[in-house]
Amino acid sequence: MKIFIAGATGRVGTKLTCDLIEDGHEVIAGAHHPERVMQNDHVTPVKLGLHENVEEMRPALGDADAVYFTAGSGAKDLLQVDAFGAVKLMQAAAKNGIKRFVMLSALFSLEPTRWRTVKGLDGLTDYNIARFFADNYLIHDTDLDYTLLQPPAMTDKPGTGKITVDDGEFGDNPADDVAKTLADILKYDNTSRKIIKMREGNTPIDEALSQV
Repeated sequence: MKIFIAGATGRVGTKLTCDLIEDGHEVIAGAHHPERVMQNDHVTPVKLGLHENVEEMRPALGDADAVYFTAGSGAKDLLQVDAFGAVKLMQAAAKNGIKRFVMLSALFSLEPTRWRTVKGLDGLTDYNIARFFADNYLIHDTDLDYTLLQPPAMTDKPGTGKITVDDGEFGDNPADDVAKTLADILKYDNTSRKIIKMREGNTPIDEALSQV
């Protein structure tokens, strides 16, 4: 498959690129600074500005088979990047005839009542608001075959290849495992139109995804 990644130079985006290449895919790596994209014969760096309008975004996506949104502003530009940038990318994908859209979100992004009660989320309200509107748009205002992946806080611990899904507990999550889970989502048709909560656990990623 030919797969577009928005945010390909980020922590998760870089790891996701490697995982998708390993799975035999071609990656179109969208980034604000495409010169920072990893060099590989199976990776095509393209310029992607999330302040661009929908028509300006469309050439970067081209005829990809699937789109990943892993971009983020680091809380510096939440409305333009994390919220509206994501929405415009969805619209660009739809206009290009791309149906599959995988969103890297955050745990409880669609459950505002949890934001002030879960330790670790109480200081991320503005970020969660941006995610709330982007995620709701994806689910309710598009016809895309979406998967919404909701991990809690990510760490730089080595991945284990094992996770827990959909129990809604807050915990750590190695970025390696988040990226691998994102990559493996495409292997399972049953992940389409699903919201998947995840954290570190004891179930192999493939097995966990096959049961969502």
